[in-house]
Amino acid sequence: MPDQGSIDERSDWRQRLHLGRLARLRAELVKADCAAGLFYDPVNIRYATGTSNMQVYCLHNPCRYAFVACEGPVVLFEFKGCAHLSADCPAVDEVREAVAWYHFTSGPRAGENARRWAAEILDLLGRHGGGNRRLAVDRLDPLGTHLLEAEGVTLVEGQEIAHLARMIKLPEEVDAIRAAVGVCQTGIRRMRAATRPGMSEQEIWAILHRTNIELGGEWIETRLLSSGPRTNPWYHEASDRRVEPGDMIGLDSDLIGPQGYGADISRSWLVGEGAGSDAQRRIYALAHEQVSRNVEIFQPGRSFYEVAELAWQLPETFRPFEIPCVAHGIGLCNEYPLVLHEDRIREQGHDGLVEPGMVFCVESYAGEPGGAEGVKLEQQILVTESGVELLSDLEFETALL
Repeated sequence: MPDQGSIDERSDWRQRLHLGRLARLRAELVKADCAAGLFYDPVNIRYATGTSNMQVYCLHNPCRYAFVACEGPVVLFEFKGCAHLSADCPAVDEVREAVAWYHFTSGPRAGENARRWAAEILDLLGRHGGGNRRLAVDRLDPLGTHLLEAEGVTLVEGQEIAHLARMIKLPEEVDAIRAAVGVCQTGIRRMRAATRPGMSEQEIWAILHRTNIELGGEWIETRLLSSGPRTNPWYHEASDRRVEPGDMIGLDSDLIGPQGYGADISRSWLVGEGAGSDAQRRIYALAHEQVSRNVEIFQPGRSFYEVAELAWQLPETFRPFEIPCVAHGIGLCNEYPLVLHEDRIREQGHDGLVEPGMVFCVESYAGEPGGAEGVKLEQQILVTESGVELLSDLEFETALL
């Protein structure tokens, strides 16, 4: 795992990361015949500009955005008073104060502020678009959409463009992902070591949060930790339930670590000593077999349909609660592509190609309807030219296998 401190101190590494991501994004904008992109999703802003500011707040308050010209500047529209945060970012050419026109800040003046915002975007597009009026946008409220379209701007789906750019990871991104995985695995080991009967699920979950922040991470997307009967079905979030001896604990990390990169690793373990019941060993072994087998099928050159056909599924009685995907992509967060199981990929999913540089999280949840408990396991992998590299090497519970 790369040392986080050394990554932060290597300005050449940082420059390659920021400018390399920007180049990939611009290439996808050109493929889509767009003059520029306008990005509000804070993850896309991070990818395009290398900047980060109040990421979780910005997920529900459109208070900062980035204009990325294919042939022209990257203009970051930053939250008022925050221009200094982007002073040394190599992918940012200009920082301006964002025009906030969402209702929380504007109230009845939203229309007035939106017109001021639109005039600035139209000016940039006119000066740097070369006559091209196609603008990729990832997220935009109806008022802004109407104002731009009324001026002859063709809005193009920008989230797809950003996802295609983010799909193949730069070597520097892989470095950052390795660091995030290292932080996540340290946190999970601490959680397992600290687990004692009588602790609440929230107390155990908090250990992962503390570790992530302590080691330079940023935030966590979910609260997916449950124990005992709350492990079946999956998707219960951490509660004040006190764990009991012999309980199964399941967690899905969904962690955003150093440099904003994700580590999505799942593990399950028992409270206290012991080898577990026959039922616990059975469901753990099934989840372990599924995730272990399916890691190996993500070979470069295979289609998503081929992966789905080769994927090992749980026995029929487990299917109602099975995770619907074989795996999903991950980078700055969980992201495209999503590879569904064979029984649903052709109706609900899509095809694609496994390529070197992709990073996937391979999923398993084993719990039967009416069963006492369930087991969640997940591995993070890198697709290389020669095959698959396991990024998450966190040990499994040998007593349950």
